[in-house]
Amino acid sequence: MKRGLLTFGIGIALWSQLSAQQWPFYAGDQAANHYSPLDQITAANVGKLAIAWEWKPDEKVLPQFGTRPGAFQNTPLVIDGVMYLSTPYNQVVALDPTSGKELWRYDPKAYEDGQPPNGQGFAHRGVAAWRDPSTALGAGKGQLRIFLNSRYKLIQLDARTGTPVPSFGKAGVIDLSEGLVWAINKKHYTNTSPPIVYKDLVIVGNGVGDRLTYKHDPPGDVRAFDARSGALRWKFNTIPQRGEFGNNTWDAGSWQFTGHTNVWAPMSVDEQRGLLYMPVSTPSNDYYGGRRPGANLFAESIVCLDANTGVRKWHFQIVHHGLWDYDPASAPNLVTLTIDGKRIDAVVQLTKQGWAFVFDRVTGRPLWPIEERPVPRSDVPGEASWPTQPFPTKPPPFESQGVTLDDAFDATPEWKARATAELQKYQLGPIYTPPSLRGTVVLPGVWGGANWGGGAFDPATGRLFIKTTRSPAIFKMEPFNNGAQTGVPDARTVRDGVESRDRVDEVDAEYVQRSPSSFIDGVPILKPPYAHLVALDLNRGDIAWRVPFGDAPEIRALPALKGVPLPDRLGAVGPPGAIVTKSGLVFVGGNDMALSAFDARDGREHWRYVLPRQATATPMTYLDANGRQVIVIATGRGEDTALVAFRLEP
Repeated sequence: MKRGLLTFGIGIALWSQLSAQQWPFYAGDQAANHYSPLDQITAANVGKLAIAWEWKPDEKVLPQFGTRPGAFQNTPLVIDGVMYLSTPYNQVVALDPTSGKELWRYDPKAYEDGQPPNGQGFAHRGVAAWRDPSTALGAGKGQLRIFLNSRYKLIQLDARTGTPVPSFGKAGVIDLSEGLVWAINKKHYTNTSPPIVYKDLVIVGNGVGDRLTYKHDPPGDVRAFDARSGALRWKFNTIPQRGEFGNNTWDAGSWQFTGHTNVWAPMSVDEQRGLLYMPVSTPSNDYYGGRRPGANLFAESIVCLDANTGVRKWHFQIVHHGLWDYDPASAPNLVTLTIDGKRIDAVVQLTKQGWAFVFDRVTGRPLWPIEERPVPRSDVPGEASWPTQPFPTKPPPFESQGVTLDDAFDATPEWKARATAELQKYQLGPIYTPPSLRGTVVLPGVWGGANWGGGAFDPATGRLFIKTTRSPAIFKMEPFNNGAQTGVPDARTVRDGVESRDRVDEVDAEYVQRSPSSFIDGVPILKPPYAHLVALDLNRGDIAWRVPFGDAPEIRALPALKGVPLPDRLGAVGPPGAIVTKSGLVFVGGNDMALSAFDARDGREHWRYVLPRQATATPMTYLDANGRQVIVIATGRGEDTALVAFRLEP
């Protein structure tokens, strides 16, 4: 073997070994699989886990800007013995991952633009890292850079100092509100998921508050920038413009003014093949499509691009003319399966509907048939809902779909009667029963099914582990009158305890939806459990096991339920996901008031550590400077947040 090839091979082996000890990407790897080959912590010793250290962002309500920190949803990176994370206020922090000591902090002052116009407020889930090969000296590694997408800014930081790199963009910053298909109000443009880096490209989508509904609201253009200079390298229009493929799926010229259709969720990339996978979200208005007749490509689709050029390779639309906020909310999992004795490189898109759509990673061919089936039609004036939707034949749904009276809350006969009477006020039906003037109870609701936590894939068993939510939504459509109405309540914001109303200049629509934030004295209208942990066997296309996950102390504390018998696990509603390790453990917080470890073989819970705050993020794991495996999870919301690290007791 030639010396150069030998050196290259040794380098790859060393990098693989080093990566196994670290957590260099938001989801562990670029394939979004939330998997770690570490195996120190096992079913036999997980009960000895104890808190090693805590670190607090110490962020406060800022009345001068009208801002408040939201949930701490970050999953950190660990690279070269340093931890990098982002806080609810979009600050970037470097920590010593062995002690939790703060090394530096960068504040983009995102709060100076006021509270983000979305239901969850200030939240940020992660940063991305890139090593600049042009800065390598001799046999050394290139300098490490950290990318933060904070609201409408893309910022490159020096990983050693936390200062912006002046050669990138303008003094280290790119204004993402510039260069879109039309001019926007930059304060309506947000980011919560990290960028993704491929070679020397940093690729970004964006977020837009669902409640923003007006012509020319921010569009969802996906763009790749040169990681060194910040120059634009390519752009993909998620709403096809004139002459582009898919433009004819937007009738009445709606492609010219419809916004959103953005990639707010994380993305994944096949680095070997140079393929980028994007989960594209819902157009505006989320629940009424009278202004956007047609199937609306590439909304609510998985789209595969050439990561080098931004050219579309294939796509599959998961929802036609979406009316349910059923945008795919997680990065597609890039997995290798064995089906009928054949090895297949596949991509799996989890959905809020509770399905796993599985495709050949290169061709986009479904591995199991997907059938177009008739679905109920809308009764809202001006709405032309799509007559069919895609139904995967395998795997089966991993969460409940549709609502009947049998789903009514049934802790006692009296409560079942009350909940049944409440349900009878609304329209019920199977999956894809559309929003209605009467009000439709939709299950899964806008939280899923699956959400941004995505799935954790074990390559040894072919199993995908998903923390799910089983929580309904009620979509009641009402005419909107800009002159007569002062605002539209945002149900998700109200549920988070925030009294917020849309400004009239942020809403311009024929119909808007009003969802009740509570049902009967705050009691859920449907019976528990409200969340599960599910293992999908992707080699067989079947569910391996499914167990209730987490609890809901806020429901147990309701005065109306005092003395009412409730199950041991009501279920923790929320979007964070799980990780899986080589030792066969699934770690998940999932908005529970605890961090838990489950057996990947059968779903048995081996360990549950009760926390003083909700576990609001997807965990991660790495080896510290002493060679000890650590599990880390972000917890809490508002002013009471902390990053919590666990290690085995000596």
